[in-house]
Parts: sequence; structure tokens; C-alpha cells
Amino acid sequence: MLNFFKYTLLLFCFISIHAFGQVEDKVYKDHIQSVRIFPVGAAFDSQLDASVISMSDSRPLMLFFDDLAYDPELYAAKLIHCDADWQPSQLKDNDFLPTFNEFNIQDFDYSNNTRVPFIHYYFQIPRVTKSGNYVVKVYANRDENNVVLTKRFMVYEELFAVGASIVPPSQTSQRRNSQQINLAVNYSKGEVMDPNSQVKVVIRQNQRWDNARFLSRPTFLNESSKTMRFESFDGENAFSAGNEFRFVDLRFIRATGVNVASVEVLDDIIYAEAQVDRPRPAEIYSQYLDLNGQYLVNTNDRPGGNPEIESEYMLTTFRLYHPQSSNPVYLLGALTNWGKNPEAKMQWNAEMRVYETTLLLKQGWYDYQYGYKDGNQFSTEAFEGAHFETENEYEVLIYFRNLGSRYDQLVGYVYLHPNRRRL
Repeated sequence: MLNFFKYTLLLFCFISIHAFGQVEDKVYKDHIQSVRIFPVGAAFDSQLDASVISMSDSRPLMLFFDDLAYDPELYAAKLIHCDADWQPSQLKDNDFLPTFNEFNIQDFDYSNNTRVPFIHYYFQIPRVTKSGNYVVKVYANRDENNVVLTKRFMVYEELFAVGASIVPPSQTSQRRNSQQINLAVNYSKGEVMDPNSQVKVVIRQNQRWDNARFLSRPTFLNESSKTMRFESFDGENAFSAGNEFRFVDLRFIRATGVNVASVEVLDDIIYAEAQVDRPRPAEIYSQYLDLNGQYLVNTNDRPGGNPEIESEYMLTTFRLYHPQSSNPVYLLGALTNWGKNPEAKMQWNAEMRVYETTLLLKQGWYDYQYGYKDGNQFSTEAFEGAHFETENEYEVLIYFRNLGSRYDQLVGYVYLHPNRRRL
């Protein structure tokens, strides 16, 4: 009977740890807006950087979000350590944190004379003692079941030496519209007995997870030099290069920014309409500056102020002129969490013969594209085209699980930005 009780207790603990399932970036409440997490730097565009820091990084990793409310709420944050596949790991809280794993979010500012009142919260992610994938979970009133948002971030240690480069795809048919990432990993500093099972490689493009590549086996493995090379000939590590992102400039309310058709300022809300877009798969490649699918919060109406609390919220409508299709059309980019937010799915307007959707956006500069859903991924080529010359950003993440270990270490990280062009 005692053994049965112990078994039941262990089973309950196991279920409790893994009941959360695969954790993703998600906002659970409509009144929570503009959720971002990034390492704060001296440059204004640091808010475009990926939520990845080194164990020795001096920059703080900060979480920002707005609550469309008049009065502040009691919000708390908790960190969840995850394996390479974003399932909660078997680590206990005290394995990766020197303190109790519940942090009150006490720093906030009220919006300053905005039509839509909001409270701007900011929270510095506490330092952790283990590398790997993490999720910060924010919940209200100390009730962990009352989750308002979850946001991913990564912490890496420089243990494995990693080299990576963007090259023309191995497959001739992809040469004009794809980009391939070749990489080499030296694991001499780790106790690697079986590289094929202990080492995992992930490549992602423009901070997207829906089309990330999880490389299974190296193309070449040299155990004497402890080197793995990933130079696939079957397109496993090739990405559609896509096109430079479309953008809309919402930094003005008294004038129309670039690609904005109209702005209507009322006493309690601001309406904006982006210019009607058209598909461009057959257009020749045109180089211009973009944010690679991200967005910047900023306002030009109040120069010298704090854009985080002085930027207005605007109900912004996007329209795409395209024949009605049985395949739903999605608005993609960080502004819709890469197609996962409900507003990402566009609706057919029979009167105007366009697809359209309306988002509540904080003043700033927003990148976006249009696409179809293909399984768990999104494909943009039918609307945007694809060109090898397109400037994209890539990240290579190397995970390692030591023998007998209970978690995946993030032991290598490379950020690729050849021909980097930002606003």
C-alpha cells in the first residue's frame, strides 16, 4: 500500500510538471497589449533585438506590456525552464533560481494624456543559474491559473564553438528564392558520447518559431576533431528568402505617415487605415529598409517625451485586394504574433472586394506580410514573392543534454545578419 502511495505521488508530480504542455508566446487577455521582451541597450532600436542573452551579459532582459485600464492590477511573474522543444523541463525552481520563483511586478507608469488610457508595466527578468529555454508567465492576483501572458526567452552559455554562414541552396531549384544556413559545431568542451542524440540544432528566421528548422542529424561527423557539420543537400536547412516586409508608419496622428491612407482623430479613439495592398509575387526585387517583421513603439507627435507612455493606441485597418479564396488569408508579423493572434485571420469584405482586419496598435512603425497557413507554418510566397537577395536575420541555437542530466543546456548561439539594413 505504501509503495502504491509513493507511485501515485510521483505520478501526480510528473503530471503537474508537464500539464502546462508546450509553452508558447501568447496573450490571454484582450486588455493586455504591446507585449515585448528584449535586452535593453543604449540604442533605441534595441527593442528589435531577439529575447536572447548570454549568462555573462551585462544588459538586463526586460519585459514590457500595457494594460488598458484605469487602475493598476496586482501582477506577478514566474519563470518556467523548458527543454529544447519548449516542454517544461524536469528542473525544480531552486535548480535555476537562487530566490523564490514568484516576483511581483511593481514597476509601472500611467499613460500621459492619451485617448485610450493604459498602464505601462515593465519587469526586469531575474538572473538564472542555468542556460536553456525559458518562459516568463505573468498572472493576476497571485492566482497562477489567471494567466495574462506567456513570453519566451533564451539564456545561453558559450560552451560549444559554432560557425555559420548563409550560402546559396544546394538544390538548384531553390537558388533564386531561398537561403541556406550551413554551420559547423565543435563540441570538444563537452562530455559528448553520442552527438546524434545529445546535440540538437535549431535555426530560426526573423525571430519566427512557426518555420524554425530543427536539424536532426549532421551531414558530416568527425569524432576525432569533435566536429559536426550541417550542410544539407536535401533542403533541410534552407528557408524561403521571402521579400522585404511591407510597413506602415503610425508615428503621426495629425498627419498620414508612409503607407497610411487616412487617420481620423476622435475624442476617445483614433482610427487609421493603411493603404490597400496588392499581391506582388511577380514583381522584381526592390531593396529598402525594413525591420524584418518586428515593430518599434514611437511617436513623432510629442518629441523628446517617453514614447512608451505618450504614444496613442489606434484602431488600424489593413486591407488586401485579392479575389476571394477558400484558403484563409493571414496578416503576419510581430504585430499579430506571427499569425497566432485571432485578428491575424483576415475577413472577406464583399462590398470592397478585399480581405481586411483591424488591430489595436500603439503608435510606431510596423512591419507585416500576407500569407496562407500551411499546416503549422505560414507561407508568404503567393502574396510576397521570394528573392535570394532579401535581407533576413537568422539565429542558430545549439542545445546539449549531458548524460544523466535533467535539462537541455543552450551551449551555443550565433546571430547572422549579413548586409544588415535597419531603419
